[in-house]
Amino acid sequence: MYNTLEEIQQRKQQLQANIRQHNEQISTLWAGLTTQQEPSSKGELVANLVSNSVTAIDAFLLVRKLMKSYSWLFKRKKRK
Repeated sequence: MYNTLEEIQQRKQQLQANIRQHNEQISTLWAGLTTQQEPSSKGELVANLVSNSVTAIDAFLLVRKLMKSYSWLFKRKKRK
């Protein structure tokens, strides 16, 4: 427990420094995940193209399946 205002301020500063450090780590990791890496050969380029295509098809099929299962959520009510 903290007894004085100075102890509270010190703890607050420690927590803010900790939060800043974690934000920097998260920013670095996020930048590493979101930046596209240039393929170094034609084989990698083709592999990336195929991988992206399979991901897009998988996403399309998932959305189609979800829309079929939960279409009742998206139906419009008829006007009288």
